[in-house]
Amino acid sequence: MAFGGPLTLALPDSLEALSKKVTEQTMSLKYGEALSVSKKLRAANESAGCVIESIVRISMYDDLGDTVALAQAGKTLDKCEAEGLWEALRKFEMGFVQSEQGHSFKGALQTRSAAKMFEDSKERDARAFYAIYAYYVDKSFSWVPFKSDHRDEYLATLDSASKKSVRFWPLFLTPLIWMYYDKEDFATGLKLAERGLSKAPAHPVMLQIKADMLYRLKRYDEAAAIYVRSAADYQKRTGKSIRYWCSVLNLIRIYNDAGDLASAKKWREKLQDPAYKALEKWMPGSLMDDLKKRKLL
Repeated sequence: MAFGGPLTLALPDSLEALSKKVTEQTMSLKYGEALSVSKKLRAANESAGCVIESIVRISMYDDLGDTVALAQAGKTLDKCEAEGLWEALRKFEMGFVQSEQGHSFKGALQTRSAAKMFEDSKERDARAFYAIYAYYVDKSFSWVPFKSDHRDEYLATLDSASKKSVRFWPLFLTPLIWMYYDKEDFATGLKLAERGLSKAPAHPVMLQIKADMLYRLKRYDEAAAIYVRSAADYQKRTGKSIRYWCSVLNLIRIYNDAGDLASAKKWREKLQDPAYKALEKWMPGSLMDDLKKRKLL
């Protein structure tokens, strides 16, 4: 792959408009239209188009549990010719795909390589992508005496970019929310999730994230209501897909912690379905670890 090219993610105005339209359609769950527009962008600019097309497919996987779309994104990212910061973003997204497919070491190497390229740019969006990587690097070394820690700076960078970037705001806002979740600042996480929903009303993934924050704030009735509705909506849209089972798993612990053991048992019984066993390996590791640790599975 090419490493040359300017350190910018900027595009000519006409192509910038296409890339913004792809984000709008993706966050409106109009994936077919988003792919169609991204292919037009790709015909005009392979470097940006192939990456943006793959981001749409990754979004399909994230929402619909479409593992075929994830695999297709990986194949596209592996083959496409990108330059400059688009090559950095190609590597960044490839790192995510590889990690989701169980190749965490390969994914980490791709992400680190991308971060080194982003680090050299002064552009806002590039700095935000770098901040995602650098935040967790600083977190991993936080125990080392006298080691500099710029996590607050990275949070501010992501917060600003998630407000100002039209094309990439979902890619900045989502990790920002989880960073505050890791800090156990669930109130801020909730506010950020609600910001996301103000931009993409009723987005099913953002709704689940909001429910996660409500759960941690012990607002169990509100969290359960979102997840019950989410389970029903996903079953209708996608069948018993990954996000449907995430709803089921979360409802087990929400009802358990709320003291409604009968409801927790009812949702736990759904896990006897062979459809769950077929997708169990795709369940979020942190969620599964928590349920197993507390013997809720």
